[in-house]
Amino acid sequence: MQASTLSCICGKGQLIADLEAGEIACNACGLVSSERIEERRPEWRTFGSEGEDRSRVGSPTSLAYHDMGLATVIGRTNRDSSGQRLDASTNARIQKLRTWDFRIKNYAHAQKNLILAFSELSKLKDKLGLSDAIIEKTAYVYRKAQEKQLVRGRSTLSILAAAIYASCREMGASRTLRDITEATGVKRKDISRGYRLIVLDLDIKVPLVDPIKCVAMLANKVKVSEKTKRTAIGAMKELMRKEISAGKHPMGLAATTLYVSCLRTGEHRSQKEIADAAGVTEVTIRNRARDMKARSAL
Repeated sequence: MQASTLSCICGKGQLIADLEAGEIACNACGLVSSERIEERRPEWRTFGSEGEDRSRVGSPTSLAYHDMGLATVIGRTNRDSSGQRLDASTNARIQKLRTWDFRIKNYAHAQKNLILAFSELSKLKDKLGLSDAIIEKTAYVYRKAQEKQLVRGRSTLSILAAAIYASCREMGASRTLRDITEATGVKRKDISRGYRLIVLDLDIKVPLVDPIKCVAMLANKVKVSEKTKRTAIGAMKELMRKEISAGKHPMGLAATTLYVSCLRTGEHRSQKEIADAAGVTEVTIRNRARDMKARSAL
């Protein structure tokens, strides 16, 4: 019990906090307050088997784990719940269970494929700077592709790279095929083929690429000033308002607007430098700029 400075409405007693029940009651009339107190005492109970482990939870569940983080592990302590050593027959039976558990987890074909794919996914997360939400979405798409047997007869890494690209497109992350190709080492043609297969067979609704995000990403790559970046974004918004950007390659259009904006702000950036950063050719920039100039859009 813990006394408080508040008095009861009866005017005869004080409100007492009952830490065990989590209630506040009057010590005179017994009136229980409708407000329940918050438990602030430390939790010292031990839930682990090691004696000092006070953790009450395990690892978080995630689709990016081959077992979704829900697998059980047979301990190596050879002791029962009370801490007593197992007898010889029980110990032999437990050892046999450990052997079969290891074989089932590591030699099943589907499990081996998921282990390989998701170990590569954890490496690509840092290479591409992907968020946890995109990683979860990629794992979901890859699992669906495996259920549809789209991985059979194809490279695991190519289908994984296609799933990453589809997830980035669906969630609006600015990652191009070129970025994923450089990170994974898979040919662009194989990623494109896997991407088309995933989109058609899994019926994924992929939104169009936002050209403004392409401009921002390209400006960061080329390292232009904030003034030039904002000028290019304004020019791109004007093109989208006039519906001139329809049917144009977003990266080619972004490279053109950024190059023209550099000319306007007096910041020197060559066509080759911007074209290499965007993954297009200099001819694309010149043709697009000529087309925009003829339509009085730039």
